[in-house]
Amino acid sequence: MIRSRSLAAVTALGVTALALAGCVARTDVASGDALEVSSTDTSCDVSASAATSGTLAFDVTNSSSQISEFYLLAEDGLRIVGEVENIAPGASRTLTVVAQPGDYFTLCKPGMVGEGVGRAGFSVTGDAVAATGDDSEQKQQAVDLYAAFVKDQVEQLVPAVDEFVAAYETGDDETARTLFPTTRAFYERIEPVAESLGDLDPRIDYREVDAVAEGLDWTGFHRIEKDLWVPAQDALNADGETPAWQDWQPSTPEERAAFGDQLVADVATLNEYVHSDEFTTALTDQGIAGISNGAIGLLDEVATGKITGEEDWWSGTDLWDFAANVEGSKMAFSLVEDFAVAQGDEGKALADEIDAGYAELDEALAAHGSLADGFVNYRELTDDDKRQLTDLINALAEPLSKLTSTILE
Repeated sequence: MIRSRSLAAVTALGVTALALAGCVARTDVASGDALEVSSTDTSCDVSASAATSGTLAFDVTNSSSQISEFYLLAEDGLRIVGEVENIAPGASRTLTVVAQPGDYFTLCKPGMVGEGVGRAGFSVTGDAVAATGDDSEQKQQAVDLYAAFVKDQVEQLVPAVDEFVAAYETGDDETARTLFPTTRAFYERIEPVAESLGDLDPRIDYREVDAVAEGLDWTGFHRIEKDLWVPAQDALNADGETPAWQDWQPSTPEERAAFGDQLVADVATLNEYVHSDEFTTALTDQGIAGISNGAIGLLDEVATGKITGEEDWWSGTDLWDFAANVEGSKMAFSLVEDFAVAQGDEGKALADEIDAGYAELDEALAAHGSLADGFVNYRELTDDDKRQLTDLINALAEPLSKLTSTILE
């Protein structure tokens, strides 16, 4: 497929349902009952591991040698409920959240890169807290939380790509093959952000057939993929017609270094963008409609690329991309779900139908593996397996297509 790279695709996926919490990073919150957080290079110590629902303040002191961040994550360890960033060494900032009952995780990220340190469970007990603030505040909160999620995913993508490229460039193909699908998951969750930046997504993630069709130099993940999974003599390219070995030569060490270094540089460019004012402005301009449209767009990515087995043509790791796209789409929906429910019985019925569709799709995917433990090679799926996944995607796409118009009513 030839991917669209419209600006509307920027706000692609969300990070948590508004029912979980409201948050605002502040420096002037009264700290009498605040939870104390100590962020170091190797730890993230919180003064308590439990609290009662309501307004919570986390006073974060950065004792590390680097600029740091503090996160409150939802029970799945992926969705962000609240975060405070850019805490300079020796400085303190406060994260204030309206926390609903549930299980969470706390986490610090010295250097604002990687998966962070000191991840620990945090529980909130008590009664549910009514949402406060006007509609515009709630919508801006959704945008802010989405921005935090994107930054977190790209910050984890950066070191993952570094490790993957290092294995590829040194000829450790076995390690590189293992890292290929897990590294791509970070990118697949936030792919529409790169798609909005001109030729950045083509450089990072175009398949060979896409690059040829647009007359572009073929680089990025899939160029490296073809080196790691040398095509069989009888294999065809993704166009289904051209022999895979036609005019194909494995990359030399020098070429590997060039392809690897280019991928590292392009991901660094993506990281710079998501930490820029330009990114913040783009998200704000698109608002919750952009997030909702992103949920739809990510499911379309599955329907037009992953379900056909064309995305990871050489490796057969399409189900990793499939699952990451679905995660992104589901989180985008969770972020705007409350706005649909607020429209009355029809909105609630639509939200319930979408929820059920995601649950059925998750269950079907789980029969073939998981992002944590790995999936079967796509070529091991039977025609019935593929038909089931296709039917579930189509069934979910129908109500999801009504989401944007519903939340804007």
